[in-house]
Amino acid sequence: QVQLVESGGGLVQPGGSLGLSCAASGSRFSIYAMGWYRQAPGKQRELVAVITSSGDSTNYADSVKGRFTISRDNAKNTVYLQMNSLKPEDTAVYYCKARVLGPLGVTYYDYWGQGTQVTVSS
Repeated sequence: QVQLVESGGGLVQPGGSLGLSCAASGSRFSIYAMGWYRQAPGKQRELVAVITSSGDSTNYADSVKGRFTISRDNAKNTVYLQMNSLKPEDTAVYYCKARVLGPLGVTYYDYWGQGTQVTVSS
């Protein structure tokens, strides 16, 4: 159904910045929300940030507040994650997720990208 492709991951030194992008395609219905999750080795996958198309509501994990910024371009069906002041503990595979509402608006479907590696190390 919906295909999500992440890009922008890589290696960065502590205190540096990195920007991630996630492009969605193939959605028959409007994407209600898009978000970023991350998972480090041996850790649970956790929410990083999420943004909704209606109202531009955003939510962030406490660990990234003030450092990360999520944004989206609905015309391009793309969500971005600007990461500043990166810390070693930010190292993880970052996954993009899209939530699509069904035609009746009472059902939703979640789709995941394949993930992109972010490594913060000196």
